[in-house]
Amino acid sequence: MPNSVFQVPYPTNEPILSYSPGSSEKEAVLASYAKMFGETIEIAMRIGDQDTKTGDTASMHPPHDHKHILGVYHKASKKNITEAIAAALDAKKAWSQMPWESRASIFLKAAELVAGPYRSRINAATMLAQSKTIHQAEIDAACEYIDFLRFNVAFMQEIYENQPENDPGIWNRLSYRPLEGFVYAVSPFNFTAIAGNLCASAAMMGNTVVWKPSDHQVFSAHILMQIFREAGLPDGVINMVFGDPEMITDTVLESPDFAGIHYTGSTEVFRNIWGKIGKNIERYRSYPRIVGETGGKDFIVAHPSSHPKEVATGIIRGAFEFQGQKCSAASRVYLPQSIANEIIDFVKADLKTIKMGSPENFENFVTAVIHKGAFDRLANAIEQVKKDQNAEIIAGGNYDDSKGYFVEPTVVLTKDPKYTTMKKELFGPLVTIYIYPDAQWSETLELVDQTSEYALTGAVYSQDRYALEEALKALENSAGNFYINDKPTGAVVGQQPFGGARGSGTNDKAGSAANLMRWVSPRLIKETFVPANDYKYPFLG
Repeated sequence: MPNSVFQVPYPTNEPILSYSPGSSEKEAVLASYAKMFGETIEIAMRIGDQDTKTGDTASMHPPHDHKHILGVYHKASKKNITEAIAAALDAKKAWSQMPWESRASIFLKAAELVAGPYRSRINAATMLAQSKTIHQAEIDAACEYIDFLRFNVAFMQEIYENQPENDPGIWNRLSYRPLEGFVYAVSPFNFTAIAGNLCASAAMMGNTVVWKPSDHQVFSAHILMQIFREAGLPDGVINMVFGDPEMITDTVLESPDFAGIHYTGSTEVFRNIWGKIGKNIERYRSYPRIVGETGGKDFIVAHPSSHPKEVATGIIRGAFEFQGQKCSAASRVYLPQSIANEIIDFVKADLKTIKMGSPENFENFVTAVIHKGAFDRLANAIEQVKKDQNAEIIAGGNYDDSKGYFVEPTVVLTKDPKYTTMKKELFGPLVTIYIYPDAQWSETLELVDQTSEYALTGAVYSQDRYALEEALKALENSAGNFYINDKPTGAVVGQQPFGGARGSGTNDKAGSAANLMRWVSPRLIKETFVPANDYKYPFLG
């Protein structure tokens, strides 16, 4: 092995393909979609060097065609989870001692596989499993995941290069050890990139992982595991398990070797896990790292100086892309009285042009919500609005689950700024508007800050710089990602590190070196070249 200081390739954001009519990428992804739709597959867990099948299976269905069966996946028993923990611990020594540049090479190769031969497959799988349009699949499963892999490798080198100062005769150096034990990764249904990143980011820093994807994302998670293996990831570094989330989590948290959790999902579940970790704290070898990104009740607030068409576009894209199933999706909007009607008219006009249906049809802007539970939650919320006196549906409000779980993009107008849909996270294509008097800009900012328990994303539209500065100060703690004259979604790795505080998580900023620092335990090494041989300091003379 040559003695060298290696430099990783400088990362740049992956270009987003257009999938325009007649393009090669459109033909490729539709061919992959048709092939996957026509197959029925069986997905095993990956534990150590084994594809594990238990016979306890569940079926997978496209949300936009829920009677169609894509295949089945095998669910874990408690024994399988203890085996996954053992496999992670068995792989730990060799993996943690692998030179960092060799670990980097594996994940850089994974990025190239996603960018090239796997691109149409990972996008088509995301379209099928999560009902994403091709644009939403492309910016998620392809581009964002490629960016996570490439930028995290660069962040890893940046971390390792961060070294302390030295005094004459002394050499101080930091080694960034992986955590002692294994990491538990729990990923959500809505972003394939998040699923791949939660396990890969911890593994990149020398940790081994037990990874539980969402039951509703197994189909595309299976492709991620294929990519890891083809990239050369050793067996046991990332162990993929499916099944009862409570049983899996409880079994993981029982282990004294549990070293940390990398989580994205609901606030309620994360708080429950945190409580269990606290109750088990005395059994662990170290204090576990707890990293989580959870819910959001994300806002758009417009100043009277804002441009109505820009605000309307921010509402349409921010609230209804991917059916509002983004933790960053706009779901509460504050409009000034002087331009509210104009903005609402633009929103209504745009909604009339939006088509809904299967993601296989590239004319559709929205598709289905993820499952029956989500559909029922949104349908019940819509019906409740219809009954209430202080709110009304001004656009949309229809839903149909006969073929797929389709909920029409819905706009609610309320006279009560603390109305239920202004506070409760519904995670779907429903946005609520409150109109405020122009003169109450400052009071409205205070209202935005105090209405929700969450603090993930938010957007302010204004052409008045004084108003923007006031908003930046008043809403300092209201959003971890704050957008000026833009929708509150679409953070790009390497440009807008993502995460929020309050009820939205630990704000450890995925897509930055700050997140990777959570998966290492630094060790300071001080070497003195000529040690002292007399205990007496000069002041004793």
